[in-house]
Amino acid sequence: MTSHAIPFDTLSFVRKLETAGVPPVQAEAQAEALADVFKKVEESRLQELATKRDILLLERDIKEVELKLEAKIETAKVETIKWVVATGIVILGGVAALNRPFPHAMPAQEMRLPAPPTLPVIPAPAPPAIPSQR
Repeated sequence: MTSHAIPFDTLSFVRKLETAGVPPVQAEAQAEALADVFKKVEESRLQELATKRDILLLERDIKEVELKLEAKIETAKVETIKWVVATGIVILGGVAALNRPFPHAMPAQEMRLPAPPTLPVIPAPAPPAIPSQR
């Protein structure tokens, strides 16, 4: 943004006032007063402009805030991880504690195949009796 002074020709202003019937002393006083107003307006505008130094300071401040924010984010991450791990441990402990007094209602069953069918045992016939020769 460039600064442009307000062009103000005091001599022309004084002559216009004198032509309109304003006494010369009063016309000169009005011209000086108006020139002072323009000068103060311009100074006020210049004070609102940022200098290179202002911008460098602002960039430095922004960088400091970024570093602080990154550190806080890292701290929050660590705290969150701690909280999640601790909560998981507590939940697992609670589940284990609840399982102790209440054993499973049904014991585990083995899965076995049924025994193959057995064939009936037929007794072997007795050997025929041999007459004795005595």
